[in-house]
Amino acid sequence: MNQLLNPNQTVRTTTSGTACVVEQFLGGGGQGEVYRAQLAGQPVALKWYYPHQATAAQRALLENLIHSGAPDPRFLWPLELTEADGVAGYGYVMPLREPRFRGMVDLMKRRIEPTFAALTIAGRDLAHGFLQLHAKGLCYRDISFGNVFFDPQTGEVLICDNDNVSAVGTEANIQGTPRFMAPEVVRGETRPNAATDLFSLAVLLFYMFMMHHPLEGKKESAIRCLDAPAMQKLYGEEPIFIFDPDNESNRPERGLHDNALIYWPIYPAFFQQLFVQTFTKGMHKPDERVRESIWREAMIRLHDALIYCPACGAENFYDAQRMQRTGGALAPCWQCGQPVSPPPRMRLGREVVMLNYNTRLYPHHIDTNRRFDFSHPVAEITRHPANPAIWGLKNVSAEKWVTIPVGGSAQDVLPGRTVTLVSGTRIQFGTIEGDIRV
Repeated sequence: MNQLLNPNQTVRTTTSGTACVVEQFLGGGGQGEVYRAQLAGQPVALKWYYPHQATAAQRALLENLIHSGAPDPRFLWPLELTEADGVAGYGYVMPLREPRFRGMVDLMKRRIEPTFAALTIAGRDLAHGFLQLHAKGLCYRDISFGNVFFDPQTGEVLICDNDNVSAVGTEANIQGTPRFMAPEVVRGETRPNAATDLFSLAVLLFYMFMMHHPLEGKKESAIRCLDAPAMQKLYGEEPIFIFDPDNESNRPERGLHDNALIYWPIYPAFFQQLFVQTFTKGMHKPDERVRESIWREAMIRLHDALIYCPACGAENFYDAQRMQRTGGALAPCWQCGQPVSPPPRMRLGREVVMLNYNTRLYPHHIDTNRRFDFSHPVAEITRHPANPAIWGLKNVSAEKWVTIPVGGSAQDVLPGRTVTLVSGTRIQFGTIEGDIRV
């Protein structure tokens, strides 16, 4: 099949007439083709629509998106429309995705092995991005594997294919991707909207953390031919969560759904419960689905709950609810089976942060006026240079802290200084006080 554009071909932006030079074909999809290009000396991605997809309605949608601007930097948002002499239709330019960002398919095929820490950051930023999108009255409509990329080292996220985003209530041709669509969309009762986005987001998050689909258990394995009628029943007419606490008819089966059986018990109860809510009550009542803001809070809490197995070094999670049930015992390490004890930790308001060897605190943790600010660390765990058995919390901010040792008087902690991790020591950060437990 001939490509729509050729290397070294020049197209121009419709607003300023700036030349955009095609460099390399990157791939094609249902709507058009994507190329690497140069615009005013900067690398960009250029999408060009197939002639039958280059409709007036699609052009108007793009013009609105360009005018409104990206709701969050994580979106590779359309920047300018493009046209070319002798080429049918039009295209648009958007920021180019860096090679370090990998697709969710790479995760599911185990071509990348991100840490739990990276996954929690990716989940946090996904939830934050879609929160900003919905806050502007927009609907994504097609949250799925193909539209989300992340850096497996850092957890940074990019959300792509934004040219079908439109205002909630706007008619659109796109219905979503099979297995990600909300049941009411599968049944044909509604078009994609913000509430169906929430269902799709929860499916994507479940895939990320459980490496499995939330509705594929015994009922899926009993289907001999997963054709359209079977999928309609499984995902639309009779959807049952594989870990529904009140319905065991669709439990995952050992040997077929091992990922779900392995990963589900690893996570703390508070995290499991959010999936239970969305895929039980929220399955049939869209207003019961977990909001993006709640997912964002949960991902931060999950990241702060990370602990390391002293035997094998594997990431585990601090689960306060389990400790209450078991008299203070955490689950053994999911990887090696050895006992796991919590490290020193700090209570900050209602939150508890594990103080591991690599823990950092951010403005989010210590300043109530800067919630969700993870732009730079303000504190980090450090080891005493002369005695490696002594650990402390170093002030790497520009502000003074005040520490109150057990039985002692208040002392200033200037930038660059360290507070030794001693149980009962309190640190006044300003708007929040931290209480260390060892």
